[in-house]
Amino acid sequence: MTRIAVLDDYQSIAAEFCDWSRVPGEVEVVAFTEHLGDEDAVAAALQGFQVVVAMRERTEFRRSLLERLPDLRLLVTTGMRNKSIDVAAAAEHGITVCGTGSNATATVELAWALILAAVRHIPAEDAAVRAGGWQQTIGTDLAGARLGVVGLGRLGSRVAAIGQAFGMDVVAWSQNLTDGRAAEVGVRRVERDELFATADVITIHLLLSKRTRGLIGADDLALMKHTAVLVNTSRGPIVQQQPLLDALTDGRIGGAALDVYDSEPLPADSPLRTAPRTVLTPHLGYVTRGTYGVFYGEAVDDVAAWVAGSPVRVIAD
Repeated sequence: MTRIAVLDDYQSIAAEFCDWSRVPGEVEVVAFTEHLGDEDAVAAALQGFQVVVAMRERTEFRRSLLERLPDLRLLVTTGMRNKSIDVAAAAEHGITVCGTGSNATATVELAWALILAAVRHIPAEDAAVRAGGWQQTIGTDLAGARLGVVGLGRLGSRVAAIGQAFGMDVVAWSQNLTDGRAAEVGVRRVERDELFATADVITIHLLLSKRTRGLIGADDLALMKHTAVLVNTSRGPIVQQQPLLDALTDGRIGGAALDVYDSEPLPADSPLRTAPRTVLTPHLGYVTRGTYGVFYGEAVDDVAAWVAGSPVRVIAD
């Protein structure tokens, strides 16, 4: 029997998108609906499983953990990148790592949902109406405003195109962005300081790496207009949390709309939960039926191919 663990199935919906009958032989599937926690808890919970399906970077699989999982032979991650998996250590321990495709539009759509919610104060107005109130805030027009896109890759370029459809002046910056690449997308590359100082909405679309961890800090936030909004649907650690909290608490920026955090799920005592002028969502960027169809459908394909002796979508480094 092949024992398969499906991690971080918070909504108990993985089974809806998985057809494990496609896997040859007898299988036992166990879905974990709560985050397993630290390494000791993960190691204890996953004993005896030959296959683990991990959701994004929620659970770290470092060398020390892999050494404690002697039965593990296949580790499937949703998406084709996962910085939380030590792929080299997995290979050394005879563990195959495979990935899946992803949905390029889901996070882009959520980014715009957050932008609109922040600039039109939708959560605050919704709460006011439910409490018997009426018209508490004044919104910001997007037409004619400046959108600053930090990271102009697959997602950032799509976000930029939608900004242009709103009639926004779109500028972009990242560490390796060239004038030519920006022109291909139809936007203008500016220097980092200019983007933070002049944009009315700043949206982040970078991969988390050693170079981008903590990239946006107090100096960048100090440049922002007091009415500007910062949106992060990429990874929490790209933005330094304490400087962001300080800027929000002191009223030095107009607000923040966040879908990602340093620690996920967001701890119950996180000061972000009570920070003013924020829109907070629980890492919903990829949480759509279309994305889950790709993630879980291809995860089953990965497991079936591995059981048959011909792994697909292998991640080698």
